[in-house]
Amino acid sequence: MPELMARSDAHIKVQNLTMAYGDFVIQRDLNFTVRRGEIFIVMGGSGSGKSTLMRHLIGLQEPAQGDVLYDGRSFCTAAPEERAELMRRFGVLYQRGALWSSMTLAENVALPLEEYTPLGPDEVLEIASLKLALVGLAGFEDFYPSELSGGMQKRAGLARAMALDPEVLFFDEPSAGLDPISARMLDDLILELKSSLGATIVVVTHELASIFAIGDNAVFLDTEAKTITATGSPKTLRAESKDPKIRRFLTRGGDDRENQRTAR
Repeated sequence: MPELMARSDAHIKVQNLTMAYGDFVIQRDLNFTVRRGEIFIVMGGSGSGKSTLMRHLIGLQEPAQGDVLYDGRSFCTAAPEERAELMRRFGVLYQRGALWSSMTLAENVALPLEEYTPLGPDEVLEIASLKLALVGLAGFEDFYPSELSGGMQKRAGLARAMALDPEVLFFDEPSAGLDPISARMLDDLILELKSSLGATIVVVTHELASIFAIGDNAVFLDTEAKTITATGSPKTLRAESKDPKIRRFLTRGGDDRENQRTAR
């Protein structure tokens, strides 16, 4: 029972994390917890280090200081075998989808299954088709990325991110470049995945509509202070924060009531 309770609380814990390129510090002394099964938003202005933080969380960059823990296990100091095992629990949707243009959607989704599982070709194809169906792309298995709209490419990238049934999904600016309707559909899909899969979801975004539509909890990376200056529910921060930077970011400098009406 104690182990079950531990697993139900802190899924990801960031401790005293400093991100830097040489002597240039991007963010310092970052401390926050992502609870299991929540949608956690990393927000901030351009150049604040949002995408850089995601790269630290998934192991593409090493911190100058500090650690990232998954279920209490250190990710940064883990042995290569243990780190590889932890990384197989991740699914990542990159900002531009990162689909292989020379492969069909089914082949793109099948790639991690072929690499990390012992499944045969028929089983791989069946799972790839299922994942595409989950994101509303049933029947598009043989299409190439260039034949799809931007929103459909994002959904195909999400299907590939889900291929290995990850415990944690990371999205880097998922709504970037999408029209409002496609962005809304993607937000709705993310909420459906949270409900149906129970995955922990970390979203890097500056899009207000998405932040308020899907975010359970959030951190704000301040470009000038170079650290976290706010933590909590985005809607609560919008309503209660006394920090003028936070209020400007969450209302884009406009009237709060108008933003509350338009930001779903």
